[in-house]
Amino acid sequence: MKPIMTNLLAVDTSTENCSVALQWQNTFFSEAIESPREHSQRLLPFVEQVLQQAKTDLNQLNGLVVGVGPGSFTGVRIGVSMAQGLAFSSELPVFPVSSLQALAQQAIRKHQAEAVVACIDARMGEIYYALYRNNSGVAEAVTEPAVAEPSETLFADYNIQGFYTAGTGWDNYSEILDPKKQLKHSGDCRLPLAEDMLTLATKGNVLAVHAENLEPLYVRNEVTWKKLPGR
Repeated sequence: MKPIMTNLLAVDTSTENCSVALQWQNTFFSEAIESPREHSQRLLPFVEQVLQQAKTDLNQLNGLVVGVGPGSFTGVRIGVSMAQGLAFSSELPVFPVSSLQALAQQAIRKHQAEAVVACIDARMGEIYYALYRNNSGVAEAVTEPAVAEPSETLFADYNIQGFYTAGTGWDNYSEILDPKKQLKHSGDCRLPLAEDMLTLATKGNVLAVHAENLEPLYVRNEVTWKKLPGR
């Protein structure tokens, strides 16, 4: 059984959002801004800000949570590298959370969605996508994250009638992906947030790993990840 962790810091830079959230003694603190080219400058100040607001520090936490992708390759690297550095310095376990699952959790939180099709624009004419269902308020995977060209037959094997949408993949490809208008489009769930990753780490089936074993979820096989030197 996964141990219950109550004091957690979550960071995510896998998409255009730079998002940080802290759960400290059942109180929540968060900072987020859409700044795709400023993640490396904004992430650590956001971390310091929420810790100061809670009047605590990393050494008092039970663990870290990080968005591991899929998403922007550079953004994913920044978030995972930062989480590794913080985890090594404080000897904390890390909960790796999919950005797609975090989007589904956001749709559940905001709309009480029973099921979600999460899609992130992967550029190069492709999307990252996965399907989720609401299991007692927690996004549970129906399919594993995948990458594909948008197509009206992409979800043909699934009954998606009444599913909610989430993610930037719907910004440009909604007409292709949902030509029959079967889905409920939630335009307020475009980018993942660290606060939803906290929920998945505490209530979902996400298991913690040691910092040295933390890896990005790229989905695209041709992308590789180099671990920290000496780890």
